[in-house]
Amino acid sequence: MTYWQAIGHDWAHHWYLYLSMPFVAAIIGYTTKLLAIRMMFQPLEFKGIRPFFGWQGVIPRNAERMASIATDTMLNELVSQQEIISRLDPRRMTKEIEKPLLDSVETIIHEVATSFSPGVWEAMPDLVRNRIIKRIKEDAPNAVSELLADIRDNIDRVFDLKHTVVTNLVRDKHILNRIFQEAGHKEFDFIAKSGIWFGFSIGLIQMTVWTFYKSAWVLPAFGLFIGWFTDWLALKMVFRPKQPTKYLFGLFEWQGLFLRRRKEVAADYGRLIAEEIITPRAIMDGVLRGPLSDKLFAMVHKHVQRAVDEQAGAIRPLVVLSIGSREYQQIKKQVAERMMVVMQETASQVEKYAYDAMDVQNTLIVKMQQLNEEQFEHLIRPAFEQDEWILIACGAALGFLVGELQTFLMLH
Repeated sequence: MTYWQAIGHDWAHHWYLYLSMPFVAAIIGYTTKLLAIRMMFQPLEFKGIRPFFGWQGVIPRNAERMASIATDTMLNELVSQQEIISRLDPRRMTKEIEKPLLDSVETIIHEVATSFSPGVWEAMPDLVRNRIIKRIKEDAPNAVSELLADIRDNIDRVFDLKHTVVTNLVRDKHILNRIFQEAGHKEFDFIAKSGIWFGFSIGLIQMTVWTFYKSAWVLPAFGLFIGWFTDWLALKMVFRPKQPTKYLFGLFEWQGLFLRRRKEVAADYGRLIAEEIITPRAIMDGVLRGPLSDKLFAMVHKHVQRAVDEQAGAIRPLVVLSIGSREYQQIKKQVAERMMVVMQETASQVEKYAYDAMDVQNTLIVKMQQLNEEQFEHLIRPAFEQDEWILIACGAALGFLVGELQTFLMLH
């Protein structure tokens, strides 16, 4: 039997195995892509035996670094915290919280007065007490409006947006995953489906090589190559080339999918950031409870001190004389502390107004669409670029194992 007759005889008896090769290669390509994508996001926490036997999603594992990169890019290229906060009108915010604020005034007065002068406040005639309460209520909105204006104009002293964003994303890794998954959902879908076509094409070559050269290393080598090359090529095609480029004698044009979808990605990214990260609640929590909240308290204390002194007016020396200078200062401190509590309790009242006024979503969308290709790519890719090799290596390993299984079936 001649060489060509032997090949024909083998094809006649094992044609189904030969024809299965491109389809198995397509399955390898698709499966390795799905595995790579899943490994980017899952699991949220480490599963296995530390430090080497186990896995945590690439993005959750590097949550702090990725959140920091994304935030730096956003603040450096898109929007500053001063720009966002400057859009808030202190008088409008005061109006939003005016009712709960005034409702709390009487409680604050009662608590402070009974704390430092037990029995005196209760012994006062109702007319006198009501007059004091009325006067303070009349002045409270202006005092609070001035306080909010001071906070707005000095926001960098009392608020660290980067710390707030990074802390929230590290604490809730699911949100960080959503940013990448939803902003890049079409890219990930392309990566997965591309494995089918890339794998099938290479599988045809694999089939041809096996026809003429039946060696135990051929199928595992091709499996490894399919897993590695299709992962590498798909990731490259998402971000490269940066500019539309023609291939195959000008018949085929391609631009990195992520860059080609800039407007759509910008809309998804802006919406997610506005709805999940730079929210009025997150900003207020950052201002009231963040690392710079002690400076906020000092600012509140300064405004309260002035307001209390103004309310005491001409009788201030008599008040200080009767209760003592230390107690008088303590009263102002306690009022400031109660004001901090009131601000926290009433923060939800201004969320709707603050969301509309800050307009984070539209601001980010417009600014993102003005970025050049280099800047736009920098929004997402650098966060996980250094770990891409892990995903590609895992795809190659899986392809190699499937190739070994193919060899066993072909030879036995």
